[in-house]
Amino acid sequence: MSTKSKYQGLLDLGQQIGIKNGDVSEDGGVLKIKGTANTPYEKNLLWDKIKEIGGENPTDIKANISVEDDSVYHRHTVKSGESLSKIAKHYYGNAMKYTAIFEANTNILKNPDVIHPDQVLVIPNL
Repeated sequence: MSTKSKYQGLLDLGQQIGIKNGDVSEDGGVLKIKGTANTPYEKNLLWDKIKEIGGENPTDIKANISVEDDSVYHRHTVKSGESLSKIAKHYYGNAMKYTAIFEANTNILKNPDVIHPDQVLVIPNL
């Protein structure tokens, strides 16, 4: 199995989330990837996938992933049935951090209990 095929799930994820300026090469059994993620959250998704496939300290991959917009952690489009606490649990692992999301979006939210599908919320860096 080539290193590239070993990390195909990572390459698929990069394509799925729209990594810009992506470049992939293989040299002596080491996969070299680079590209630009939209937000720190997307960069973290890629690193989590690298660790899932290659372990905590993989030696068969070198990644250079930059971030286009680090002013926010992510921008989230609300889906039907979501709440700020559910969104906070997803991004921060703690539902009680919903207040940080609400405070970052007071320009479009007036009540933390009322959000609507297709609203784009700023997920702030904590």
